[in-house]
Amino acid sequence: MALVTMRELLQEADKGRYAVGAFNANNMEIVQAIIEAAQEESAPVILQASQGAVKYAGIEYIVGMVKVAAEKATVPVVLHLDHGTSFEQIVQCVRYGFSSVMIDGSKYSLEENIALTKKVIDVARPAGLSIEAELGKIGGTEDDISVDERDALMTIPQEAAYFAEQTNVDALAIAIGTAHGPYKGIPKLDFNRLEEINKLVATPLVLHGASGVPDEAITKAISQGICKVNIDTQLRQAFVAGVKKVLEANPKEIDPRKVLGPAKDAMKAVVKEKMRLFGCSGKA
Repeated sequence: MALVTMRELLQEADKGRYAVGAFNANNMEIVQAIIEAAQEESAPVILQASQGAVKYAGIEYIVGMVKVAAEKATVPVVLHLDHGTSFEQIVQCVRYGFSSVMIDGSKYSLEENIALTKKVIDVARPAGLSIEAELGKIGGTEDDISVDERDALMTIPQEAAYFAEQTNVDALAIAIGTAHGPYKGIPKLDFNRLEEINKLVATPLVLHGASGVPDEAITKAISQGICKVNIDTQLRQAFVAGVKKVLEANPKEIDPRKVLGPAKDAMKAVVKEKMRLFGCSGKA
């Protein structure tokens, strides 16, 4: 089927008290792993392309691969820009056929973030795209975006309510204690903050940096209003582990298909596990 917007998927997730998995894709094997998992789980799915993915594969290739996969799929598929940081980048994604974009203005002041988000909405929404924004700063590193742990700021509930009212975004990423990249120790989520934000904000909420967060914490976050959960690091780890396993068993292997095939299967297993955890399996 054709690509769908994130807006419709998250509205259904909000009603059904589950979350839709959003998985970052950088190459063909990752796209295939995510789509095959969604098909087998009968789950709606969001494929995300970060700035790093666009630089690595090229926007034409990213869009081409995901569109082909979506057209062959029988489950709803979203192509989403993850952590877009400029208006120009958003316009490029609109032109090339993304169905959803994220504008990350979290490094700016509240009013500047609102102004940038509104500017993006004025261009993307008339073109039929859904829009995600971010309030508060999520620690760690996401491609070229790095936030020192000392500077990672939790989302203020009252500001979240004001931001949602002023922008009318389709999804709002909030900072409640997660981070991008591998964790040092076990992350502790601020559920009291999440509960208060959920009471004040009707907009579907997004949890970034969910790789490595304990399953019980993910489940609790979803019960308190999280409708979209981002997974990237665990896919990378599964990919590399799959490649290493093949090459350690057969160091002379030179067939990329025999190296990347098992890596794809390892990623697919992770995606299916997450879809079941998020509660979106069987919801397509």
